[in-house]
Amino acid sequence: MTARAADRARYDRATAHLDAPLALVDLEAFDANADDLVRRAGGKPIRVASKSVRCRTLLERVLSKDGFAGIMSFTLAESLWLARSGFEDVLLAYPSADRAGFAELAADAKLAAAVTVMVDDVAQLDLIDAARGEGAEVIRVCLELDTSLKLLGGRLRVGALRSPLHSPAQVADVARAVSRRSGFELVGIMAYEGHIAGVGDAVAGRPFRSRAVRLMQAAARRELAERRAAVVRAVRAVVPDLEFVNGGGTGSVQHTAAEDAVTEIAAGSGLYVPRLFDNYTSFSGRPAALFAQPVVRRPGVGIVTVLGGGYPASGAAGPDRLPVPYLPEGLRYDPQEGPGEVQTPLIGSPADDLLIGDKVWFRHAKAGELCERFDELHLVEGESVTATVPTYRGEGRTFL
Repeated sequence: MTARAADRARYDRATAHLDAPLALVDLEAFDANADDLVRRAGGKPIRVASKSVRCRTLLERVLSKDGFAGIMSFTLAESLWLARSGFEDVLLAYPSADRAGFAELAADAKLAAAVTVMVDDVAQLDLIDAARGEGAEVIRVCLELDTSLKLLGGRLRVGALRSPLHSPAQVADVARAVSRRSGFELVGIMAYEGHIAGVGDAVAGRPFRSRAVRLMQAAARRELAERRAAVVRAVRAVVPDLEFVNGGGTGSVQHTAAEDAVTEIAAGSGLYVPRLFDNYTSFSGRPAALFAQPVVRRPGVGIVTVLGGGYPASGAAGPDRLPVPYLPEGLRYDPQEGPGEVQTPLIGSPADDLLIGDKVWFRHAKAGELCERFDELHLVEGESVTATVPTYRGEGRTFL
C-alpha cells in the first residue's frame, strides 16, 4: 500500500460516521509542516499568515509552538476581531479603507496596542486621521516595500503590483512623514517577495520554464537582499528603534531568513500545503488540509460523479487554480466539464471501485480559501476525528 493509499484508508475510517461534503486537517501533517517551517527559518520567528489558515483554533495551535510569534492578518475587521479574541500581535498586511474600523482602533487602547496597520502612501494616513473621530490612541504603522525585480531600466517588471515604494529614498520619505505626524508610530517594514515565495520552480513537464523561474528567482533574491538592507538602513536613520522587518513566504523561508536585515518571516500556506506548493525545489511538505465530496452517480465504466467540488482559487484563471482529485489516486477531471458548481464527473480506472456514497478526497489549489467553503474542519489524529472546530465562516466571519 502506498503512503497516499494508507492516508486515504485512515481518512475514510476516521470520517466513516460523517457525510460528505466535509473538510479535514491532518494534525500530524500540520505539525510536521510547522516544524519544517521553523527549521527553515533558522531561529528567526515566523509570523503566521492568517489568510492561509482561517481557523482560530489552528492559529492558536501553531502559535503555541516554539518558533512562531504573531499573526499577519488580511483585513482590518479581521485584525480587530483577532485582537479582541486575545491575539496580542496582529500585523495587517494590506492597506485598508475601513473607516469604521479605524475609528474603533483609534478609540481603544487595547486594540491600538495589538494591531499594526499597513501604509505605503501618505494619503492612507489622511484617511485614518479623517476616520479616527474622537479616538486619540496612537496607531502603529508598518511600511510595505515593493519587492519586484525591475530590469531593462524598469521596462521589464517581475513581481506583484503592490506597494509604490521601491527605492530606499522612497521608503525613507514616507517614514519621515509618519514620524513627523502626531497620532502615529512607525514600528516595522514588510516586504513580500511573491515572485520568489509564491511561484513554483519545478513544474512537472515544463523543464525550460522551471529553469527560467529558478534563474529569475536567483537574480531577484540577490537584488532584493541588497535593496532591502539599504531600505532598512535608510528607515533606521529616521526611526532607530524600529521593532521588526518582516519578509518572505512559505516558498522562500530559508532564503529570506538568511538576510541579516530581516528580523522575522511570514508564512502560512506551508501549514496546509495546498497543491500550488507541489512544484518547489526549496522544500516539500505533507498535504494537511483536504476536502471530500461524495460519489452520487456512476454514469459508465471508468466514470463517477461527485457532488459539487468547483472551488477555484484566486489568481489568474488557469488549470493550476482548480482543486485536484487526490484520493484515490488516478482520478482526473473530464476535460469537457472540469469541476462543477453542483456536480463533478471524474474519470479513471479507480472510479470502478467507488460506490455510491464513497468519498473522493481533493486538495485545494490555495490554503485558507478552502475554509470559505466549509463551516468546520474535522481534526484527524491517526484514524480518529479528535475535534471539530469552526472556520472563520463557521463563526459567521467572512472578511473578504
